[in-house]
Amino acid sequence: MSQTPLVLVDGSSYLYRAFHALPPLTTSTGKPTGAVKGVINMLLSLRRQYPDSPFAVVFDAKGKTFRDELFENYKAHRPPMPDDLRSQVEPLHATIRALGLPLLNIEGVEADDVIGTLARACANGGRDVVISTGDKDMAQLVCPHVTLVNTMTGSVYDVEGVKNKFGVGPELIIDFLALMGDKVDNIPGVPGVGEKTACGLLNGIPGGIEGLYANLDKVAELPIRGAKSLAAKLDEHREAAYMSYQLATIKLDVPMDVDADTLMPGEPHREALIALYKEAEFKNWLDDLLREAKESGEPLPATEADECHGEAHYETVLEQSQFDSWLEKLKAADLFAFDTETTSIDAQQAQLVGVSFAVTPMEAAYVPLAHSYMGVPGQLDMDAVLAALKPLLEDPKKVKVMQHGKYDLNVLTRYGIDLQGIAFDTMLESYVLDSTATRHDMDSLALKYLGHSTIRFEDIAGKGAKQLTFDQIAIEQAGPYAAEDADVTLRLHKVLKEKLDTTPSVLSVLTDIEIPLVPVLARIERNGAFVDKNLLGIQSKELGEKMVALEREAFELAGQEFNLGSPKQLGEILFVKLGLPVISKTASGQPSTAEAVLQELADQDYPLPKVIMQHRSMSKLKSTYTDKLPGQINPLTGRIHTSYHQAVTATGRLSSSDPNLQNIPIRTAEGRRIRQAFVAPKGYKLLAADYSQIELRIMAHLAQDESLLHAFQNDLDIHRATAAEVMGVSLEEVSNEQRRRAKAINFGLIYGMSAFGLAKQIGVGRAEAQAYIDRYFARYPGVLAYMERTRAQAAEQGFVETIFGRRLYLPEINSKNGAMRKAAERTAINAPMQGTAADIIKHAMVKVDDWLTGSKLDAKIILQVHDELVLEVKEDQVDEVKAKLCPLMGSAADLDVPLLVEAGVGLNWDEAH
Repeated sequence: MSQTPLVLVDGSSYLYRAFHALPPLTTSTGKPTGAVKGVINMLLSLRRQYPDSPFAVVFDAKGKTFRDELFENYKAHRPPMPDDLRSQVEPLHATIRALGLPLLNIEGVEADDVIGTLARACANGGRDVVISTGDKDMAQLVCPHVTLVNTMTGSVYDVEGVKNKFGVGPELIIDFLALMGDKVDNIPGVPGVGEKTACGLLNGIPGGIEGLYANLDKVAELPIRGAKSLAAKLDEHREAAYMSYQLATIKLDVPMDVDADTLMPGEPHREALIALYKEAEFKNWLDDLLREAKESGEPLPATEADECHGEAHYETVLEQSQFDSWLEKLKAADLFAFDTETTSIDAQQAQLVGVSFAVTPMEAAYVPLAHSYMGVPGQLDMDAVLAALKPLLEDPKKVKVMQHGKYDLNVLTRYGIDLQGIAFDTMLESYVLDSTATRHDMDSLALKYLGHSTIRFEDIAGKGAKQLTFDQIAIEQAGPYAAEDADVTLRLHKVLKEKLDTTPSVLSVLTDIEIPLVPVLARIERNGAFVDKNLLGIQSKELGEKMVALEREAFELAGQEFNLGSPKQLGEILFVKLGLPVISKTASGQPSTAEAVLQELADQDYPLPKVIMQHRSMSKLKSTYTDKLPGQINPLTGRIHTSYHQAVTATGRLSSSDPNLQNIPIRTAEGRRIRQAFVAPKGYKLLAADYSQIELRIMAHLAQDESLLHAFQNDLDIHRATAAEVMGVSLEEVSNEQRRRAKAINFGLIYGMSAFGLAKQIGVGRAEAQAYIDRYFARYPGVLAYMERTRAQAAEQGFVETIFGRRLYLPEINSKNGAMRKAAERTAINAPMQGTAADIIKHAMVKVDDWLTGSKLDAKIILQVHDELVLEVKEDQVDEVKAKLCPLMGSAADLDVPLLVEAGVGLNWDEAH
């Protein structure tokens, strides 16, 4: 009977390679985990390839080995293990053991020696061995029964593979290493003998280094570069060569009570793995484990925060008596979780299919209302159910908790229900607790906070083109899924609210900013914006014509036709044919044609990169906006209804999608023309109100710098005032160019721009840019003090705050990696300004919406982009709305400088901006 191969993994090799080769990965608390994830990924992959094989992961033991006694400088050049790697060793070992995999480390020898001893014993007994390593020393072990695999590169080396790779067979690898040495391990070898020379010597004179040193007189005759002087050099370093041979030789007789039969993996320790994966935040692996446990019926302990355990009780309500019973529970409850099930993720078009609710943890109900497949059982009447629920759902005093309640609010509005009383939203609770720690969808939150793997929509609806809409899903499957949504929402709220209660300032961000904003955003989404479809069609045609012209111009500059969208062809034209300087390279070593590279080349006045950049810009506008926007017009309303997201950006700013209105470029004429397609209906005008220089004003407030405060309090042109201060001239003498440079300094510094970056932006030398920065900080010492204070506070507490108490956690603020730490410091300085600006516009939206809904004015907010609100206003009410709007927005925060709001009016968005 044939035996399965023994699989031996060089854990030490992979640990270092994963750490250095893979992108840094940290948990939300800043713990490095990238090397652990890289090695475990490789181990899981190997286990899938060799599921029935004995298997061992071998690591170097702590302390010195026999090689250190042979040569005191062995591995002396190796730097000490980085702290970010050292902290991952124990978690990796623990995870390997929890996976049930044998782990070996034997004192006094290296992992190579343990692997060599086991491999040779198996090979001598006729058993195949697979050694997984990235270490070339291991090639000496290859024989007809021993193969090397490198899972990071996909390379496989048998005897022929070793010959092809190194130029000598496995039997000469030790001699090969003895001659050329190994810089990594500080094996000296013979100075001046490299890979080619070593191969030439060993292939030219048989017998390895013994044969070589017995025939030094023949070396000069070999067809090797510098052969005539080689014999003397070899003779001079004979002792080093023989010592190097000993150092490079893998020990094959390590005494140990281990053989292949003792290395069969055991069953994974699921509970230990769950704890380790939770700690490391390996969400996908954790989810897989929890799903396996659920399918096998294995009970899992409750998490520390979520005390619920045992089997949940979910009810599908098909009888009136059941519904009446639940209705009484809802009426009696102090708080209940509520959710809708619909036919679409587009809230403006989704049809209601059913509702679910939960009053106590682990108990929930689903009421199907509109499932419509063949053979569907009888369901309660939708109108009657909604009529019974309406008083509860519209009662602002009846406290509800939801997950992404804005969606449900919009859906229910179309069914005549004005949902009120959303006091908590688990998506937003998670978001204000830590905007960067996790995604804030229910599946991710349940995994993180409850240790619970939810039923996925794909589990019951399928995937891809054949995915069912919810009304087509069998009620037997739909019921547990929908009821679980309500139950998990309730349980999540309990955990998240307890965390929020410990930090009142963060809780106030939820209760005073985010929750009041939910109905406001829902209303703005429902309002939508009119878009001129015909104008977009004209713009699309013109952009297409410009792109064709630019393509022709690119062909002329290149001297040939090529595919402008092909990085390979573009790279050949730019860097081979035209000989332009290579700015940076891709991971595969090819010259990069990324946007930043093309921009830098364009800035150096190379014409072809300029044309390519223009072509890319037009192509993006055409594909993202002029071609796409007409298809996003709702056929029922004739308007575009973007979706606003509260829980996406790290700083608290809103984002939008379908379409994304935050990224329409306004510095180009083509970009502004897209805004011209957002029009006011007949008899109305658009009113756009924008905070002026809000982040600089927040900087003045935070930094308490006297000069900045004076400039804003006296309504000075801040960029002109900065130019006067930094360039040593009077306000009246400031030129337009000086003002432009001062503007770049003002905005650049709050985003952490370096002297190098500023120099590029304003077109001066680095020394001159640094001089500007130095003079800026000399004239505005409060700003420098704020930056230094903020960096120190962030390093000490791990987060920064906005004026309103919103926190941004910075797990990399104390990273040993300098680049990551510097990036975190730049974020720390900017986030309080950007986050406060986000809080202010959110406060303003709530104030403006309250005013408009309480007035008899024919005006409504239709868009929010960055620091701007766009309103659609009846023509004869524009002056009245404008007169109230600007001071109302200006009162959204009490700063030590005035909040200036500028408003414009027009028939389209561009005209009003």
